[in-house]
Amino acid sequence: MNVHHLELFYYVAKHGGISAAVRKIPYGIQQPAVSGQMSKLEQELGLKLFERSPFRLTVEGVRLFAHVQPFFEGLDAVAAELRQVNEPELHIGGAELVLRDHLPAVMQQMRKTFPKMRFSLRTMGFQSEVEAWLREGQVDVAFIPVPRRAPAGLHLTNLARLPLVLQVHPQSVYKSADELWAQKKIAEPLICLSENTGIVREFLNELKRRGITWRNVVEVTSLDLVTRYVANGDGIGLNVLVNPKAKSREVRTLPLTGFAPVTMGALWRGEPSPLVQAVIEGVRHYAKTKWPDLVCEE
Repeated sequence: MNVHHLELFYYVAKHGGISAAVRKIPYGIQQPAVSGQMSKLEQELGLKLFERSPFRLTVEGVRLFAHVQPFFEGLDAVAAELRQVNEPELHIGGAELVLRDHLPAVMQQMRKTFPKMRFSLRTMGFQSEVEAWLREGQVDVAFIPVPRRAPAGLHLTNLARLPLVLQVHPQSVYKSADELWAQKKIAEPLICLSENTGIVREFLNELKRRGITWRNVVEVTSLDLVTRYVANGDGIGLNVLVNPKAKSREVRTLPLTGFAPVTMGALWRGEPSPLVQAVIEGVRHYAKTKWPDLVCEE
């Protein structure tokens, strides 16, 4: 069978007729030419593949379409993989602190294996937004605080469990979180991510279990902004201690004893490409080097 004839048949069967196929075929070809090629294919096979009007695939046409469809619909993916080998490209999303302070060392190591690699970074907003980026293919992998279960249609691996902390201004009167809990109803603004994120939701649930109310909530879009506004004296921040060894002059950290740590991990969609696998393993190795006691077992 002529492969070009099979390609035209694929478009005809997929789009429900010759005239509809002509509008979708990605190169110029006239309707009479397609009709003639289809007649030649049917003559070669000695059977009818579809009724012209109204359009309907015959039993033989359905069988042939089922055979050629995976091949032609997979060509774009194969071309993308071949281009990836020559000029690999990786789109990474994640928390700003992770992308800014920790990922550069990982990418430097990856360039030794993928010297022609190109990559782009996209800082996360709300978690639902990051999940949408992954499903739509806008990012290939995201390094964020992850839920206990992978969101629908995505894959998840845990990388490290990091302490949840409060941040206060250096001149704050509070020396420990227990001093805040003693108030029961806390008046100071709580600067944090959206209440819809797992971090904030679980924190507020734990306060509720302890009989503590904190209703004055100021939502921001990144952990970095939490620190910035606390340093500006705008409230008390709920944050993740991404680098437990780091010390800041801008804010003081109050440990949250009895609160569950935050699990940082990677999210991706579909079968991970070699680049996605490499960057996940690179981040895991980096975390083992920096904070061996906090890394999750594979």
